[in-house]
Amino acid sequence: MTFRFVATPDFDFLTQFAQHLQVPVHDGQVSLPEHLGSGYVRKLQFGVDFKLTVHRYELREDLVVQRQAAGSSSDQITIFFYNNEQPLDIAFADHPQVRFSQRDESAVQLTSNDLSSTIRFPARHTVHYLVVALKTPRLKALLAGNEPHAVLNALTADGGSFLFFDSMSAEAKLLLKNITDVNQHDGLSHFYIQVKVQELLYLVFRKLLLRESAPHQPINSADAERLLQVHEQLLTDLSTPPVLRELAQQAAMSETKLKQLFKQTFGNSVYTYFQQARMKEAAFLLKQGQRSVAEVGYELGFSNLSHFSRLFEKHYGLNPKRYAQS
Repeated sequence: MTFRFVATPDFDFLTQFAQHLQVPVHDGQVSLPEHLGSGYVRKLQFGVDFKLTVHRYELREDLVVQRQAAGSSSDQITIFFYNNEQPLDIAFADHPQVRFSQRDESAVQLTSNDLSSTIRFPARHTVHYLVVALKTPRLKALLAGNEPHAVLNALTADGGSFLFFDSMSAEAKLLLKNITDVNQHDGLSHFYIQVKVQELLYLVFRKLLLRESAPHQPINSADAERLLQVHEQLLTDLSTPPVLRELAQQAAMSETKLKQLFKQTFGNSVYTYFQQARMKEAAFLLKQGQRSVAEVGYELGFSNLSHFSRLFEKHYGLNPKRYAQS
């Protein structure tokens, strides 16, 4: 199933999605018809400039959501919180979708309204994601009193183009669960959810403020798509360190542009991001208990196991053997 829409300032996902499914909207919620699957999409408004859409369902066929930029500037900021059982396929241009994640399928994405995107949610798996949409003035009010930072400036600038990805913390995952599981019949449920959504935004911005406050580089849909292809390339083979020159050629970017946009979007340099992914994979393999420390190290391309152990301990505070036993 494919759902296409144009992200105009007055677009209402719930209404248009209900029309697409040919089902009614009841009390701000659309329930999926049985022949398509089970679950719902629910919308909550915290004012005309701040809303939340909750997606929780399991489909009988893949769902492809195609979001087309309106073509005109907009002061709306969209923040996606993905917490799904299967990795997501995301694209930002007219190219095949690329896998965003490998072992960790949870992600946070912040995007300006002028970027088009395509997301595929796999069938027969629980889809769980939240979409927070708010206007720039509302975000400025929420962030009032904070010290200036390049990321916050990019988010609140008039007509700015931006894309930020981050991993989702355990604390954020718990908040998502609390928001989804709240009792809708509780008279204060709407107030509770608003508080929890703002807490969720706090966690996101707290992590973003840990990033380097470097001048922001504008980004377009084509750049975003190339960055995701580079990201996928990094995760495809964790045994071979990346060669920036080769990645830049594949992305049709200069090395300087690739370095700037990758760090800006994902929060770390290409090589640091690769090493972190490498250590996450090592931790995953060690916890499975089916490989020795040496086998894991060699599988991930380390010829020097002492170097592997030191690097792993730097990331996790334990050497690989103790981590596997913990």
